[in-house]
Order: sequence, then C-alpha cells, then structure tokens
Amino acid sequence: MTTSEKIALVTGASSGIGRALAVELQQRGYRVYATARKTDDLHALTVAGFQALPLDVNDQHAIDQVVQTITQRHNKLDVLINNAGFGAMGPVLDCSPAQLQLQFQTNVFSLVHVTRSLLPLLLQSRGTVVNIGSVSAEFVTPYAGIYCASKAAVHAINTALRLELAPFGIKVVLVQPGAIASEFGATASLQAEQNLNEHSMWWPLREGIRRRARASQNKPTPTQVFAKRVVSKLLQPTTPRRISAGYGSFALPFLTRCLPVPVLDWLLRRQFLLPAAGTMVSSNKPEVQ
Repeated sequence: MTTSEKIALVTGASSGIGRALAVELQQRGYRVYATARKTDDLHALTVAGFQALPLDVNDQHAIDQVVQTITQRHNKLDVLINNAGFGAMGPVLDCSPAQLQLQFQTNVFSLVHVTRSLLPLLLQSRGTVVNIGSVSAEFVTPYAGIYCASKAAVHAINTALRLELAPFGIKVVLVQPGAIASEFGATASLQAEQNLNEHSMWWPLREGIRRRARASQNKPTPTQVFAKRVVSKLLQPTTPRRISAGYGSFALPFLTRCLPVPVLDWLLRRQFLLPAAGTMVSSNKPEVQ
C-alpha cells in the first residue's frame, strides 16, 4: 500500500446510500473501508471488494478497533463519511425515552464520537469529513419529528465542525439527500408498525403515520445516481460546503422558506391525513412512559 493511495471510511455501508457511496469511491480509485454491524453484510461487502470492518457506531470499543486497524495499515484517512443512522417514525409524544435516546445516540452523538476518534488520522492527510444530513432537517413533517430533530442537529454540528476544523486543513461537507431509493422506507415502516399502539391518542390517525413512514420512497432517486453526483462534487478542486441530491432535495427546503406557515401546515395536514384543529376527541388516556 503506497502513501499516495486514497483511503475512505464509510459507516453504515451495508446498503442504500452508504453502499452506493462506497461503490462510487471505490470506482474512483479509493481503498474503501466499508462498515456494517451484521456478519452477512460484512461478508457481502468483502465479496464486493471492500475492506469490510465490523462497526456499531454506538459502541466506542468497536470504533476504537476501526481506528486501530486503519492506523496500523495506513496511518491516515482521506475521507470519512458519517452515514450510519435510522429514522424513528411516529408521533413525538408516542416516542419512548429509550427510542428518543437511541435516535439521537445513533444519528447525532455517534457522529461526534466517530469523528473525534478518527481525527488524528484525518489530520495526517488533511482529509474530508462528510456528514449525511437530510432534507427532513429543514422540511419538518408530522410523525417524523424525532428523526427531523436529529437531522437538524446533524446540520448544526456540521456547520460548527466546518468552521472549527478549517484552521487545521480538514474540510467538512454536509450532504442533504432528498428521496433516495433505499431500504430506509422499509425500515421506517417496520419501526412505525412496531410503535403503533391501539392505546395511542393517534391510533385513529395511523394511516397518516404509515404514509409518512413510506414518504422517502415517493419518486426516489436511484442510489447510484445520488452517489455519482455526491462524489463528483466532493472531488472537485473546490470542495462545496453542502451537496444536495435526490428528489425533493431542493424543492422541499424552498417550500419551507417561501410558503406562509398556515399554507405549509395545510399542505402537511392534507398529505398526512391530519384532521383540522380541534376536531379530534380521544378516548385513550395518554400513557406516561
């Protein structure tokens, strides 16, 4: 392995956006360390020619093992893509404390932990940190408030990191996907179904919850198209601060900025089957969790 070889690490690379970005970087000549949690996924990544590493981003010991491996083999890291995450779906007040903690632990806190742990390697190559945000950070919808909040936190942290790491030669880029063809929607739907409870105040509105869980798969952009655009932008001579890609990645934030709030609220109520204000009477007493 030569010192000129470019090294990339992608978290959550078993499928979807992470896998597509790993493939695109590999095709551009990078040695890609692709991480996943499950043994079957790690085997598939190895067969595909990646340097597969086991990683649960919520496990600091596992993070340390990844750092040790890349340090011993290369002692540098050119690109870190913080992609691992998931979307908690359902009414905000139906989200248990454990679910709330896991959503922010996975989507937000682990991003900080992984980046901090890999910082010495990034400094060696004056590398680039890529944080996968979401259009949902700006276009907040009902039944996804916890997920939207976690991605809004990612956007805020990305801005701070970009300014704080710039003096040390490390670039930080926010990627804002729109609707991307992936397993995200299926996973979100499964999670939403597990959380649906006939004792919830929102049980009569469950079809709207299901519709929101599937929303990311409405006219989705293929992952290969998304990854090609993102990596092409990353490898430009001047690295952009933000890369938006995928269906709705430009239009939805534009609507948030331009539409009057009452109009936007009406559109969201209509899209996710929410009745008009004050028209619901709940026969269920909210559970204290």
